[in-house]
Amino acid sequence: MKKLVTLLLALTLVLGVFAFAGCGNDDAATDSDVTDVADDVVEDATDDVADDEMTEEDSSDGGVDIGIVLPTKEEPRWVQDEARFLAAIENTNYNVEVLFSQGDSAKEKQNVETLIAKGIDVLIITPQDGDAAAAAVQAAKEEGITVISYDRLVTNTEAVDYYITFNSVNVGEAQGQYLIDQVEDGTTGNSLYLYAGAATDNNAFLFFEGAWNKLQPKIADGTFDVMNSSKAVEYKDKATLTREEMGEIIEQVTTDWKPEVALSKAQSHITSAPPTGKTYILAPNDGTARSIYDQFAKEEGVEIFITGQDAEIPSIQYVIDGKQSMTVLKDVRDLVNGAILTATEVLEGNEIKTNGEYDNGAVAVPAIDVPVITVTQDNVSDTIIGSGYYDSSEFTGL
Repeated sequence: MKKLVTLLLALTLVLGVFAFAGCGNDDAATDSDVTDVADDVVEDATDDVADDEMTEEDSSDGGVDIGIVLPTKEEPRWVQDEARFLAAIENTNYNVEVLFSQGDSAKEKQNVETLIAKGIDVLIITPQDGDAAAAAVQAAKEEGITVISYDRLVTNTEAVDYYITFNSVNVGEAQGQYLIDQVEDGTTGNSLYLYAGAATDNNAFLFFEGAWNKLQPKIADGTFDVMNSSKAVEYKDKATLTREEMGEIIEQVTTDWKPEVALSKAQSHITSAPPTGKTYILAPNDGTARSIYDQFAKEEGVEIFITGQDAEIPSIQYVIDGKQSMTVLKDVRDLVNGAILTATEVLEGNEIKTNGEYDNGAVAVPAIDVPVITVTQDNVSDTIIGSGYYDSSEFTGL
């Protein structure tokens, strides 16, 4: 296809040259000059095609080896991932193309089909909706393409080969443990507001599962009073929830990963169950955490402890300023490098080493888990600046 495009471009240029010669301009080229230019263009294009044929196996023909589909450009996290993918691929002999689905599963499927048509050998995909993405990855698998689920798991299909992820249960446990650590020993009746990610995202369940693992005993013994979920209150004595039970809670407190939804939910919950004194908030990620904090901070006499994840630049500034209490650093550099390494190992026919597995509802998917780090005002300089994750020039007040 790329060779055909090259020849077509050459012919277009030739026709353009002839058209220019016929414009009547006194400085226009002669017919002989035009013929010479045309011959040179076609000869160069033919040479390029021949070169492509000779180097096709080492990917120097410009074809796409690895296709990457990310969920949206509306969240800074995924834009950062794109930049890091493009930087990581520079150290290889392979080519990559990144497409965004803009929160639309139909667009996501179209993106996968586009990449299949471009001849990719490996698909790296972060599904917008785990179940809805199954049809897209099945289409890729039928073409012999290796499918790597990235950060979020594609569910209810056998067409997933590997899963590169941060241990999402550990993320939720880090968030839950942080809130517990802020409670004064022996106190009861502390107000707890729960929020979750999108009910269509398998990770939202894993995050919530981890947080529930830590928080449930403290809800059961009265340390925390859940203010905004009747289902969480109903299940407060259950250490382990079924997926259906978690889904019932998440349905009540979902932010759909959208700051504007989080803002609306926070406003509603503040009205129905006003916060007083020390207030503890499980926010699922940084974007929603900032929206929720901004609403609760409007209430007088409230001391807020609120979680987050992703270590987005605005939230790191919030942490420095003493607004957002913590975030979970999932060092995307490690995640991106793990995904690219896995993809290139697949392309080179090497064995893939994994350290875990996840049940996606149809199959146990071999996984590579990447560690996570809790970031607070106390350690932000070491974990964020000292590690080189961000430059200190991005922030004030360090």
